[in-house]
Amino acid sequence: DIVEEEVREQLEEPAKYHVFLLNDDYTPMDFVVEVLIQFFNKNSDQAAEIMLKVHYDGKAICGIYSADIAQTKVEQVNQYARDHEHPLLCRCEQV
Repeated sequence: DIVEEEVREQLEEPAKYHVFLLNDDYTPMDFVVEVLIQFFNKNSDQAAEIMLKVHYDGKAICGIYSADIAQTKVEQVNQYARDHEHPLLCRCEQV
């Protein structure tokens, strides 16, 4: 019983990361909505709301993930934007 309690106390939840989209003056709003639906599993209403927050506030959180998933999402979105010749940027920051 004592060993089991010590092990439980040592386990910590992994760090979480916010994934953000950053505003720019060139990427079309429809493309940002498409990215939010495709990569962050948002419905069209949620995607439109987040897109407007990006537009007006300069950035918005798209989701909260573990480090590996957050970094993968950032890489996927940034590559997708480049493939479509848009300067949209995605970043992650530890919560």
